[in-house]
Amino acid sequence: MLLAAFVFNLFKVLNTQSRVYSAMNFIGAAICGYSSYLIEFYPFVVLEGIWAAFGLYSFFNVPRGTSN
Repeated sequence: MLLAAFVFNLFKVLNTQSRVYSAMNFIGAAICGYSSYLIEFYPFVVLEGIWAAFGLYSFFNVPRGTSN
């Protein structure tokens, strides 16, 4: 999901100011963090936890420029 958000932004399908982009970042980071937790790779859990936190913050607090 993280890679999809990046590619969609790269090809201008999604804007970084959109809620969909922020949601994809949050959900993707949360899934990656959880899967890293399951295999006990804790540095990546921390990294993805921070990424997920900023994705969630962005979802609720970043001013929106466009709808897509």
